[in-house]
Amino acid sequence: MKRLGKKLACAGALAAVGTVAETVYFYGRTMKRNEVDLERTMKMAGTDWSQYADILAERKEYMLAQPHEDVYETSFDGLKLHAVYFPAITESSRKRVVICFHGYTSRALADFTGLTDYYFKRGYAMLHPDARAHGESEGEYVGFGCLDRRDAMKWINWVIKKCGADVEILLHGISMGGATVLMAAGLPLPPQVKGIVSDCGFTSPKEVFTHVLKSMYHLPAFPVIPAADLLNRRLAGYGMDECNAKREVAKAKVPILFIHGSKDTFVPVSMCHELYDRCASPKRKWIAEGAAHGESYFKDMEAYEKALDEFTETL
Repeated sequence: MKRLGKKLACAGALAAVGTVAETVYFYGRTMKRNEVDLERTMKMAGTDWSQYADILAERKEYMLAQPHEDVYETSFDGLKLHAVYFPAITESSRKRVVICFHGYTSRALADFTGLTDYYFKRGYAMLHPDARAHGESEGEYVGFGCLDRRDAMKWINWVIKKCGADVEILLHGISMGGATVLMAAGLPLPPQVKGIVSDCGFTSPKEVFTHVLKSMYHLPAFPVIPAADLLNRRLAGYGMDECNAKREVAKAKVPILFIHGSKDTFVPVSMCHELYDRCASPKRKWIAEGAAHGESYFKDMEAYEKALDEFTETL
């Protein structure tokens, strides 16, 4: 019996060590700035961006040829945040600014290279922030929308100060940026924020990590997710489900447009349906048939722009 007890204790110790190692590995690759990787994220998302290389190159060249400037803000926890501001280049009867929030492991301008064409032509000024721990913004740990929504409030106030109290602000986010703007919907937004567009946003870090572990790594959520949650609370200062977009949109007062690709395997389209059903404010939903993660605009530009036009005309 003593020998059996020792074997069981040894097996338990090895399992515990394995859990710790698995958690640290998963956590580092997911949350720490110096370990997350854009190429790895793109492979996991599975979207074939090479087919859009020509139009992306063309629109990037045009975008960067327009007047723009680097701007900075300080986050609630003392980080230096960076963004790129483009004044409106087309005259409009309304003073409108769209704040564009990029996805996980991306950076300012990258995810909106295509959509800048839409906003330029409709007289919007644009602000493109680097999320914390991305691009030129400071930070060691990714905010996954939970912290980024508080940074979004800083940028909203920056725009109001820059453009005046009569400015009309649209928040548009893709992937993690989509989650960010949905999580911000539950905050007391200033009246200048007229609408929110979420493209392939997720519900919470916990739920999207659980999906990724199961669908791509074939691993159960327990014990990695609870252990990572404890680690993240200690290191990054927030829990994996501390801010869940489903709870936040249930408090929303600003109109929201939900967009998602029907073939998204990275952030499942079921999350979009859940978020839409929970949303308390005026809402619209457009599903891009056949689109993978973040691909909706390029899969059907005409339908995407029509959905945006119909939404913004009501604001």
